[in-house]
Amino acid sequence: MSLLNNTLSTAFNKVAENVYKQHFIEDKKLEEEYDDYRKKKMYEDILYNLSFLEVSYNLEEDNLFLEYAKWLYELMVNLMPDLTKERIKEHMVIHYNLLDKELKKVLDTFEYKTIHNYLKNAIELTKNYEIKDKPSNFNKGKYAHIRETYLDYLMKEKTSKAIEYIIEIEKTNIPLEDIYVDILQEVMVEIGERWQKNIISVDQEHYMTSITQTVLSQFYTKIFSTDRNGLTLVACSVGSELHEMGARMISDLFEYHGWDSTYLGAGIPKKVIINKVKKSKPNLIILSVTMPQHLTECKEIIEDLQKLDNPPKIAVGGRAFKMTNQVWKKWHVDISTNDAKELLNWSKEVFNHG
Repeated sequence: MSLLNNTLSTAFNKVAENVYKQHFIEDKKLEEEYDDYRKKKMYEDILYNLSFLEVSYNLEEDNLFLEYAKWLYELMVNLMPDLTKERIKEHMVIHYNLLDKELKKVLDTFEYKTIHNYLKNAIELTKNYEIKDKPSNFNKGKYAHIRETYLDYLMKEKTSKAIEYIIEIEKTNIPLEDIYVDILQEVMVEIGERWQKNIISVDQEHYMTSITQTVLSQFYTKIFSTDRNGLTLVACSVGSELHEMGARMISDLFEYHGWDSTYLGAGIPKKVIINKVKKSKPNLIILSVTMPQHLTECKEIIEDLQKLDNPPKIAVGGRAFKMTNQVWKKWHVDISTNDAKELLNWSKEVFNHG
Protein backbone atom coordinates (compact mmCIF):
# COMPACT_ATOMS: atom_id res chain seq x y z
CA MET A 1 0.00 0.00 0.00
CA SER A 2 1.41 3.38 -0.98
CA LEU A 3 1.85 6.18 1.51
CA LEU A 4 -0.80 8.88 1.35
CA ASN A 5 1.23 12.05 1.89
CA ASN A 6 -2.09 13.91 2.17
CA THR A 7 -3.37 12.74 -1.23
CA LEU A 8 -5.02 9.43 -1.90
CA SER A 9 -3.72 7.28 -4.71
CA THR A 10 -5.78 6.77 -7.85
CA ALA A 11 -6.63 3.24 -6.71
CA PHE A 12 -7.94 4.46 -3.37
CA ASN A 13 -10.04 7.17 -5.00
CA LYS A 14 -11.62 4.51 -7.17
CA VAL A 15 -12.27 2.33 -4.13
CA ALA A 16 -13.97 5.25 -2.37
CA GLU A 17 -16.18 5.95 -5.39
CA ASN A 18 -17.21 2.31 -5.71
CA VAL A 19 -17.96 1.93 -2.00
CA TYR A 20 -20.02 5.13 -2.03
CA LYS A 21 -22.13 4.09 -5.03
CA GLN A 22 -22.57 0.50 -3.88
CA HIS A 23 -23.72 1.57 -0.43
CA PHE A 24 -26.80 3.26 -1.89
CA ILE A 25 -27.52 0.21 -4.02
CA GLU A 26 -27.33 -2.26 -1.14
CA ASP A 27 -29.01 -0.03 1.45
CA LYS A 28 -32.18 1.43 -0.09
CA LYS A 29 -33.15 3.38 3.04
CA LEU A 30 -29.97 5.46 2.83
CA GLU A 31 -31.36 7.71 0.11
CA GLU A 32 -34.13 8.85 2.46
CA GLU A 33 -31.87 9.27 5.49
CA TYR A 34 -29.02 11.21 3.83
CA ASP A 35 -29.45 14.72 2.47
CA ASP A 36 -26.79 16.31 0.25
CA TYR A 37 -24.68 17.40 3.22
CA ARG A 38 -24.67 13.93 4.74
CA LYS A 39 -23.82 12.39 1.39
CA LYS A 40 -20.83 14.69 1.08
CA LYS A 41 -19.67 13.84 4.60
CA MET A 42 -20.18 10.15 3.92
CA TYR A 43 -17.80 10.27 0.97
CA GLU A 44 -15.25 12.17 3.07
CA ASP A 45 -15.58 9.52 5.78
CA ILE A 46 -14.81 6.78 3.26
CA LEU A 47 -11.55 8.54 2.40
CA TYR A 48 -10.76 8.95 6.12
CA ASN A 49 -11.48 5.27 6.71
CA LEU A 50 -9.06 4.33 3.94
CA SER A 51 -6.39 6.59 5.37
CA PHE A 52 -6.81 5.08 8.84
CA LEU A 53 -6.62 1.58 7.39
CA GLU A 54 -3.44 2.50 5.59
CA VAL A 55 -1.65 4.05 8.57
CA SER A 56 -2.74 1.11 10.76
CA TYR A 57 -1.27 -1.26 8.18
CA ASN A 58 1.96 0.69 7.73
CA LEU A 59 2.54 0.89 11.49
CA GLU A 60 1.28 -2.64 12.17
CA GLU A 61 -1.18 -1.13 14.67
CA ASP A 62 -4.52 -2.95 14.49
CA ASN A 63 -5.61 -1.19 17.69
CA LEU A 64 -5.46 2.14 15.90
CA PHE A 65 -8.27 1.25 13.49
CA LEU A 66 -10.36 -0.21 16.31
CA GLU A 67 -10.05 3.00 18.33
CA TYR A 68 -10.98 4.95 15.23
CA ALA A 69 -14.04 2.73 14.70
CA LYS A 70 -15.21 3.51 18.24
CA TRP A 71 -14.65 7.24 17.74
CA LEU A 72 -16.45 7.24 14.37
CA TYR A 73 -19.46 5.35 15.72
CA GLU A 74 -19.84 7.73 18.67
CA LEU A 75 -19.48 10.74 16.39
CA MET A 76 -22.15 9.44 13.98
CA VAL A 77 -24.54 8.76 16.86
CA ASN A 78 -24.14 12.34 18.04
CA LEU A 79 -24.37 13.88 14.57
CA MET A 80 -27.44 11.88 13.47
CA PRO A 81 -29.88 11.87 16.42
CA ASP A 82 -32.76 11.08 14.04
CA LEU A 83 -31.35 7.58 13.53
CA THR A 84 -31.21 4.83 16.13
CA LYS A 85 -27.90 3.48 17.36
CA GLU A 86 -28.71 0.12 15.81
CA ARG A 87 -29.40 1.74 12.45
CA ILE A 88 -26.06 3.54 12.57
CA LYS A 89 -24.36 0.25 13.41
CA GLU A 90 -26.03 -1.22 10.35
CA HIS A 91 -24.65 1.63 8.22
CA MET A 92 -21.14 0.99 9.48
CA VAL A 93 -21.22 -2.79 9.10
CA ILE A 94 -22.40 -2.49 5.49
CA HIS A 95 -19.73 0.11 4.90
CA TYR A 96 -16.91 -2.02 6.32
CA ASN A 97 -18.04 -5.01 4.27
CA LEU A 98 -18.05 -2.90 1.11
CA LEU A 99 -14.56 -1.61 1.90
CA ASP A 100 -13.41 -5.19 2.30
CA LYS A 101 -14.94 -6.20 -1.02
CA GLU A 102 -13.41 -3.31 -2.97
CA LEU A 103 -9.98 -3.47 -1.35
CA LYS A 104 -9.71 -7.14 -2.20
CA LYS A 105 -9.66 -6.07 -5.86
CA VAL A 106 -6.66 -3.73 -5.54
CA LEU A 107 -4.44 -5.19 -2.79
CA ASP A 108 -2.06 -8.09 -3.04
CA THR A 109 -2.82 -11.26 -1.05
CA PHE A 110 -0.72 -10.40 2.01
CA GLU A 111 -1.97 -6.83 2.23
CA TYR A 112 -5.58 -7.88 1.84
CA LYS A 113 -5.32 -10.56 4.54
CA THR A 114 -4.13 -7.98 7.07
CA ILE A 115 -6.70 -5.35 6.06
CA HIS A 116 -9.46 -7.99 6.04
CA ASN A 117 -8.66 -8.81 9.67
CA TYR A 118 -8.73 -5.12 10.62
CA LEU A 119 -12.17 -4.72 9.03
CA LYS A 120 -13.50 -7.98 10.46
CA ASN A 121 -12.46 -6.89 13.96
CA ALA A 122 -14.00 -3.44 13.42
CA ILE A 123 -17.30 -5.07 12.41
CA GLU A 124 -17.38 -7.24 15.53
CA LEU A 125 -16.49 -4.29 17.73
CA THR A 126 -19.16 -2.09 16.16
CA LYS A 127 -21.88 -4.72 16.54
CA ASN A 128 -21.19 -5.10 20.26
CA TYR A 129 -20.05 -1.60 21.18
CA GLU A 130 -22.02 0.38 23.75
CA ILE A 131 -21.34 4.05 24.35
CA LYS A 132 -20.46 4.78 27.97
CA ASP A 133 -19.96 8.09 29.70
CA LYS A 134 -16.27 8.83 29.92
CA PRO A 135 -14.95 9.76 33.36
CA SER A 136 -14.07 13.44 33.53
CA ASN A 137 -12.31 15.60 36.08
CA PHE A 138 -13.65 18.78 34.54
CA ASN A 139 -16.13 19.44 37.35
CA LYS A 140 -13.84 18.08 40.07
CA GLY A 141 -10.86 19.36 42.01
CA LYS A 142 -9.75 22.70 43.33
CA TYR A 143 -9.80 24.38 39.90
CA ALA A 144 -13.25 23.14 38.84
CA HIS A 145 -14.94 26.50 39.39
CA ILE A 146 -12.25 28.33 37.42
CA ARG A 147 -12.58 25.93 34.48
CA GLU A 148 -16.36 26.19 34.51
CA THR A 149 -16.32 30.00 34.68
CA TYR A 150 -13.80 30.35 31.85
CA LEU A 151 -15.68 27.89 29.64
CA ASP A 152 -18.95 29.66 30.37
CA TYR A 153 -17.47 32.93 29.11
CA LEU A 154 -16.33 31.13 25.96
CA MET A 155 -19.71 29.49 25.41
CA LYS A 156 -21.35 32.92 25.64
CA GLU A 157 -18.63 34.42 23.39
CA LYS A 158 -17.65 36.97 26.02
CA THR A 159 -14.15 37.29 24.65
CA SER A 160 -12.76 40.13 26.78
CA LYS A 161 -14.21 38.69 29.99
CA ALA A 162 -12.71 35.27 29.25
CA ILE A 163 -9.23 36.75 28.69
CA GLU A 164 -9.44 39.13 31.64
CA TYR A 165 -10.66 36.34 33.92
CA ILE A 166 -7.61 34.13 33.38
CA ILE A 167 -5.28 37.15 33.70
CA GLU A 168 -6.83 37.94 37.09
CA ILE A 169 -6.63 34.29 38.13
CA GLU A 170 -2.89 34.30 37.46
CA LYS A 171 -2.51 37.24 39.84
CA THR A 172 -3.78 35.05 42.72
CA ASN A 173 -0.44 33.19 42.62
CA ILE A 174 -1.74 30.02 41.03
CA PRO A 175 1.36 28.39 39.48
CA LEU A 176 1.63 28.99 35.76
CA GLU A 177 1.96 25.23 35.21
CA ASP A 178 -1.43 24.74 36.85
CA ILE A 179 -3.03 27.44 34.72
CA TYR A 180 -1.70 25.79 31.58
CA VAL A 181 -2.24 22.12 32.44
CA ASP A 182 -4.99 21.92 35.07
CA ILE A 183 -7.14 24.78 33.80
CA LEU A 184 -6.65 25.70 30.14
CA GLN A 185 -5.69 22.23 28.89
CA GLU A 186 -8.62 20.64 30.71
CA VAL A 187 -10.96 23.23 29.21
CA MET A 188 -9.67 22.40 25.73
CA VAL A 189 -10.26 18.69 26.36
CA GLU A 190 -13.83 19.49 27.43
CA ILE A 191 -14.33 21.61 24.31
CA GLY A 192 -13.21 18.67 22.18
CA GLU A 193 -15.67 16.38 23.96
CA ARG A 194 -18.52 18.84 23.43
CA TRP A 195 -17.71 19.06 19.73
CA GLN A 196 -17.76 15.28 19.38
CA LYS A 197 -21.10 15.15 21.21
CA ASN A 198 -22.47 17.81 18.82
CA ILE A 199 -23.05 20.23 21.71
CA ILE A 200 -20.93 22.88 20.01
CA SER A 201 -20.23 23.48 16.32
CA VAL A 202 -16.84 23.44 14.62
CA ASP A 203 -16.84 27.25 14.34
CA GLN A 204 -17.40 27.51 18.11
CA GLU A 205 -14.56 25.07 18.70
CA HIS A 206 -12.24 27.14 16.50
CA TYR A 207 -13.30 30.36 18.25
CA MET A 208 -12.62 28.90 21.70
CA THR A 209 -9.24 27.60 20.58
CA SER A 210 -8.32 30.99 19.16
CA ILE A 211 -9.25 32.82 22.37
CA THR A 212 -7.31 30.35 24.49
CA GLN A 213 -4.26 30.93 22.29
CA THR A 214 -4.70 34.66 22.96
CA VAL A 215 -4.86 33.92 26.68
CA LEU A 216 -1.55 32.06 26.49
CA SER A 217 0.11 35.05 24.84
CA GLN A 218 -0.75 37.21 27.87
CA PHE A 219 1.87 35.34 29.91
CA TYR A 220 4.79 35.72 27.51
CA THR A 221 6.44 38.58 29.39
CA LYS A 222 6.59 36.39 32.48
CA ILE A 223 7.59 33.27 30.56
CA PHE A 224 10.51 34.87 28.73
CA SER A 225 11.87 36.73 31.76
CA THR A 226 13.11 33.68 33.68
CA ASP A 227 16.79 32.79 34.05
CA ARG A 228 18.21 30.57 31.30
CA ASN A 229 19.54 27.08 32.09
CA GLY A 230 21.57 26.59 28.89
CA LEU A 231 19.25 23.91 27.45
CA THR A 232 17.42 24.15 24.13
CA LEU A 233 14.47 22.45 22.50
CA VAL A 234 12.55 22.37 19.24
CA ALA A 235 8.82 21.65 19.29
CA CYS A 236 6.29 21.22 16.50
CA SER A 237 3.07 19.52 15.46
CA VAL A 238 3.63 16.87 12.79
CA GLY A 239 1.71 17.14 9.54
CA SER A 240 -0.90 19.67 8.50
CA GLU A 241 -2.38 19.81 12.00
CA LEU A 242 -4.94 22.36 13.09
CA HIS A 243 -4.57 21.12 16.66
CA GLU A 244 -1.21 22.58 17.60
CA MET A 245 -1.94 24.06 21.01
CA GLY A 246 -0.55 21.13 22.99
CA ALA A 247 2.94 21.49 21.55
CA ARG A 248 2.79 25.24 22.00
CA MET A 249 1.79 24.97 25.66
CA ILE A 250 4.62 22.55 26.41
CA SER A 251 7.09 24.81 24.62
CA ASP A 252 5.90 27.78 26.70
CA LEU A 253 6.29 25.91 29.99
CA PHE A 254 9.80 24.73 29.12
CA GLU A 255 10.68 28.32 28.23
CA TYR A 256 9.31 29.39 31.63
CA HIS A 257 11.66 26.87 33.27
CA GLY A 258 14.71 28.37 31.58
CA TRP A 259 14.92 26.50 28.29
CA ASP A 260 15.46 28.34 25.01
CA SER A 261 12.67 26.96 22.86
CA THR A 262 11.93 27.10 19.17
CA TYR A 263 8.27 26.42 18.45
CA LEU A 264 7.82 25.68 14.75
CA GLY A 265 4.03 25.33 14.74
CA ALA A 266 2.34 22.95 12.30
CA GLY A 267 2.59 22.06 8.63
CA ILE A 268 6.39 22.04 8.63
CA PRO A 269 7.95 19.70 6.01
CA LYS A 270 10.02 16.82 7.38
CA LYS A 271 13.16 18.07 5.65
CA VAL A 272 12.83 21.49 7.30
CA ILE A 273 12.49 19.92 10.75
CA ILE A 274 15.58 17.77 10.26
CA ASN A 275 17.62 20.69 8.94
CA LYS A 276 16.55 22.83 11.88
CA VAL A 277 17.75 20.17 14.31
CA LYS A 278 21.04 19.79 12.42
CA LYS A 279 21.63 23.53 12.59
CA SER A 280 20.52 24.32 16.14
CA LYS A 281 21.52 21.01 17.81
CA PRO A 282 18.81 21.12 20.52
CA ASN A 283 18.96 18.95 23.61
CA LEU A 284 15.35 17.89 23.11
CA ILE A 285 12.79 17.74 20.31
CA ILE A 286 9.08 17.47 21.04
CA LEU A 287 6.79 16.07 18.35
CA SER A 288 3.02 16.29 18.75
CA VAL A 289 0.51 14.29 16.68
CA THR A 290 -3.23 14.77 17.03
CA MET A 291 -4.54 13.15 13.86
CA PRO A 292 -3.35 9.51 13.51
CA GLN A 293 -2.90 9.91 9.74
CA HIS A 294 0.29 11.83 10.59
CA LEU A 295 1.84 9.06 12.69
CA THR A 296 3.66 7.63 9.67
CA GLU A 297 5.32 10.97 9.00
CA CYS A 298 6.24 11.24 12.68
CA LYS A 299 7.91 7.84 12.50
CA GLU A 300 9.91 8.94 9.45
CA ILE A 301 11.06 12.12 11.23
CA ILE A 302 12.17 10.10 14.25
CA GLU A 303 14.10 7.65 12.05
CA ASP A 304 15.90 10.55 10.35
CA LEU A 305 16.67 12.20 13.70
CA GLN A 306 18.20 9.00 15.04
CA LYS A 307 20.59 8.89 12.07
CA LEU A 308 22.21 12.19 13.11
CA ASP A 309 25.67 12.15 14.68
CA ASN A 310 24.41 13.59 17.97
CA PRO A 311 20.64 13.15 17.97
CA PRO A 312 18.59 15.00 20.57
CA LYS A 313 16.38 13.31 23.12
CA ILE A 314 12.97 12.74 21.56
CA ALA A 315 9.59 13.23 23.25
CA VAL A 316 6.26 12.55 21.57
CA GLY A 317 2.68 13.19 22.58
CA GLY A 318 -0.79 13.99 21.32
CA ARG A 319 -4.11 12.19 21.04
CA ALA A 320 -2.92 10.00 18.16
CA PHE A 321 -0.49 8.12 20.38
CA LYS A 322 -3.27 7.33 22.87
CA MET A 323 -5.05 5.43 20.08
CA THR A 324 -2.09 3.07 19.55
CA ASN A 325 -0.71 0.19 21.57
CA GLN A 326 2.32 2.24 22.69
CA VAL A 327 3.71 2.32 19.17
CA TRP A 328 6.30 4.88 20.29
CA LYS A 329 8.18 2.13 22.13
CA LYS A 330 8.94 0.46 18.80
CA TRP A 331 10.49 3.71 17.61
CA HIS A 332 12.99 3.99 20.50
CA VAL A 333 11.58 7.33 21.60
CA ASP A 334 12.78 8.58 25.00
CA ILE A 335 9.36 9.44 26.42
CA SER A 336 5.70 9.70 25.39
CA THR A 337 3.28 11.75 27.45
CA ASN A 338 0.45 14.25 27.12
CA ASP A 339 1.19 15.70 30.55
CA ALA A 340 3.43 18.77 30.41
CA LYS A 341 4.23 18.48 34.12
CA GLU A 342 5.37 14.89 33.68
CA LEU A 343 7.57 15.90 30.77
CA LEU A 344 9.10 18.73 32.78
CA ASN A 345 9.87 16.43 35.71
CA TRP A 346 11.39 13.88 33.33
CA SER A 347 13.60 16.56 31.77
CA LYS A 348 14.86 17.66 35.21
CA GLU A 349 16.05 14.12 35.90
CA VAL A 350 17.54 13.53 32.44
CA PHE A 351 19.22 16.91 32.00
CA ASN A 352 19.88 17.60 35.67
CA HIS A 353 18.38 21.07 35.79
CA GLY A 354 16.30 22.74 38.46
